[in-house]
Amino acid sequence: MAKEASFDVVSTVDLQDVDNAFQQTARELTQRYDLKGSGATIEFSKRDGVFTVSAPSEFVASQVIDVLGTKLIRRGIDLKAVRWGNPIPAAGSSVRQVGTIVQGIDQDTAKRIAKDIRDLKVKCKPTVEGDKLRVTSASRDVLQQVIAFLKEQDYGQPLQFVNYR
Repeated sequence: MAKEASFDVVSTVDLQDVDNAFQQTARELTQRYDLKGSGATIEFSKRDGVFTVSAPSEFVASQVIDVLGTKLIRRGIDLKAVRWGNPIPAAGSSVRQVGTIVQGIDQDTAKRIAKDIRDLKVKCKPTVEGDKLRVTSASRDVLQQVIAFLKEQDYGQPLQFVNYR
């Protein structure tokens, strides 16, 4: 057995599942009675990971976002993985709202997570490595304790624990 055990804390989203949820939402916009003739549209750039909702009012835009959220939840994607901006007035009386998919852990969040792990006062070492965080320890029980602690916290984005060895 290895002397050191470790796991990685990452924040990733399967873009194929997000694309499938987008396709279902776009289809529902053309079929659902209250949204059919409203002029609401949704676009998704898979390369950039950006949603763009255009609607005649903020209320209709929020309905489209709710439909998308329902489709994402059904596919097992946490709603914290999409950060929505404020509604922007567009041509006429319509509004546009942009949502960005969170991929990876930014440096500030990673440092905050590492500090919280150090404040636990357990024998482990968190290390920031790019857009992920590696936690190493001699004891697997300590790693399990750290994972349980991180699952209870809210860092504004979904966290996954991978490469546990």
